[in-house]
Amino acid sequence: MARDTTDSTPLTSTAELADYLAKGCKPESDFRIGTEHEKFAFFRADNSPVPYFGDRSISALLKGMQEKLGWEPIMDGDNIIGLGEQSGMGAISIEPGGQFELSGAPLETLHQTCRESNQHLAVLREIAEPMGIRFLGIGGSPKWTLAETPRMPKSRYDIMTRYMPKVGRHGLDMMYRTCTIQVNLDFSSEADMARKMKLSLQLQSLATALFASSPFTEGKPNRLQSWRGEIWRDTDNARSGLLPKALGDGFTFEDYVEWALDVPMYFIVRDGRYHDCTHVTFRQFMNGALKGEVTDWQPNMGDWTNHLSTLFPDVRLKRYLEMRGADGGPWRRICALPAFWVGLLYDDTAMAAAEDVTAGWNFEAVQALRDAVPAAGLQAEIAGHPLMETAREIVRISTDGLKRRARLNGDGQDESIFLQPLEEILAKKRVLAEELLVLFNGRWNGSVDPVFDEYQY
Repeated sequence: MARDTTDSTPLTSTAELADYLAKGCKPESDFRIGTEHEKFAFFRADNSPVPYFGDRSISALLKGMQEKLGWEPIMDGDNIIGLGEQSGMGAISIEPGGQFELSGAPLETLHQTCRESNQHLAVLREIAEPMGIRFLGIGGSPKWTLAETPRMPKSRYDIMTRYMPKVGRHGLDMMYRTCTIQVNLDFSSEADMARKMKLSLQLQSLATALFASSPFTEGKPNRLQSWRGEIWRDTDNARSGLLPKALGDGFTFEDYVEWALDVPMYFIVRDGRYHDCTHVTFRQFMNGALKGEVTDWQPNMGDWTNHLSTLFPDVRLKRYLEMRGADGGPWRRICALPAFWVGLLYDDTAMAAAEDVTAGWNFEAVQALRDAVPAAGLQAEIAGHPLMETAREIVRISTDGLKRRARLNGDGQDESIFLQPLEEILAKKRVLAEELLVLFNGRWNGSVDPVFDEYQY
């Protein structure tokens, strides 16, 4: 998320909360693709993390990007914490450990998405190179301890850092030591939202397996393919994981609101100041729980939109759906992740075919897969079937969906070209995490340092 909102429109009923989500419905002709990707900033000289302050720093990168792009600086007190494109269509932000994130504009085609990512990385390299800074594209910090990882001066992160150890074992690792690629996709109606939510929740762990790229922790193999996936199994389960009701039939905006209302809040913002609200749920807040604690205690729409951004289910609902299961990865995967989901969810024939594959996947089966995938990857099973076989079928369905979309580039190629990294995985029967372990045990001679050279942006 680039910035916390300050919409002061008063909230008087929970119906307004569902109405807010419903306003995301749009005709299929207006469907867009919004891609986000995070990467670890490091110094080339010694593979150490980049601090926030200083001449060679995260803040210097943001200021350099601001001068180059002309985007609006996003401030937290006196500190620059991000940039917003003038039309509000794109943003650059920083995650708690300095992970550098592009939240891309809503675009019509995957060809545009890839160009956007390429242009972002080219400008970023131009700013970072004189500082001796490069960026690593994998899902988990492979070397640095939590103590060695810098902390960004962002008010919401201070509140989260205090709260996370109270509600799970891995919350600080999630904040400071993981990276993701994510895609945000549209829906046309409440029924379309429910259909896409169900299917994408069922398949999110398959995406985790395909994009697994976090097999190292603090310089050693961690016996996992997706350390990031394992972290999400015990981060803050009140706001994370699967949504059981969404895996049934007839899921509604109101159902999501009812779940969100009973999740503890992180904060509200008043006059630029963040107030820690982790002791109350949004429902309690709506019922006046902060009266007497905060001068302007009445809930407003900005509070709701900020609360939605602090919920972390595997598929998050805002005025669009966010696919949250994948590890970060090299450049080609920044294009492959949105391609995978667009092929499945933006073509009715593909969606129906994928629903046939997942028809017998109930909550228990999907939860069991989610628990198994971080370690087993594509060797896991779902409903008695090898996940590798399911992956082949789903990627084929996605490929066909992209071909039917027939969005061509200047060379006459459709968007299915962006699934090539997944086709290579299925041909080799080995995901990136397994490739990294082969290198670690072979040519890298038991060191993770070469990953910074070979998988940098």
